[in-house]
Amino acid sequence: MFSVRDMLAKDMMDTVRQVGKLGYQGVEFFSPYFSWTTAQAKDVRKLLDDLNIKAFSTHNSASSFAPENVDKAIELNTIIGSKFIVMASSGKVEGLDGWKKVAAALSQGHEKFMKAGIRGGYHNHQTEFKPLEGTRPIEILAKETPKTLMLQLDIGTCIEAGSDPVLWINQNPGRINCIHCKDWSPDKELGYKVLFGEGVAPWKKIFEAAEKKGGIEYYLVEQEGSRFSSIETAQRCLESFQKLHG
Repeated sequence: MFSVRDMLAKDMMDTVRQVGKLGYQGVEFFSPYFSWTTAQAKDVRKLLDDLNIKAFSTHNSASSFAPENVDKAIELNTIIGSKFIVMASSGKVEGLDGWKKVAAALSQGHEKFMKAGIRGGYHNHQTEFKPLEGTRPIEILAKETPKTLMLQLDIGTCIEAGSDPVLWINQNPGRINCIHCKDWSPDKELGYKVLFGEGVAPWKKIFEAAEKKGGIEYYLVEQEGSRFSSIETAQRCLESFQKLHG
């Protein structure tokens, strides 16, 4: 739903309806959802059920993994039917020891989520794939968290940071349960403004690795913006996905 965040801020329920009408099978809500009341979450769940779409996961700040917020995260995600509580950003992290602390927080939250039948996850940006003291932070996160914790792979940022998403998927079998299908172009005027399929991401190889090795459960279209309106962007990306993936 980050792709249509401008619409979501004005009318969340209608935006979900419009996304459902495009043909999407599910959505991922992002951090503002954490301010919902249980009544609001129940209204969202009813709408999703009426539209026959699912809330696959939610994006969260690091605070959702803190002990004092875990119960609320579990409650809201359980109501809407989400199966993954994903840390969308770790905030500012200092050095490799800082990333080890992030891994510890992820592991602790994930352990509690698992007891409620929900899994934790981590969503990368460029930073996690850029070497720090000779090691990429994403490697620390993968090594020092349980194998059941999802490593949600954002394709565009992985490529921009100079890493190979296909290699990363193959190196982490069973953990790439979701991919953010965001393309990227090295053309500075385009960057993340390209639609899905218009950039340099090798989607066919990514799909093959995700489905043979990665343990993919669902794909998500994420768009930071384009030359079209957000809803038309979502529509065009879905059509391109269907052509490329089938």
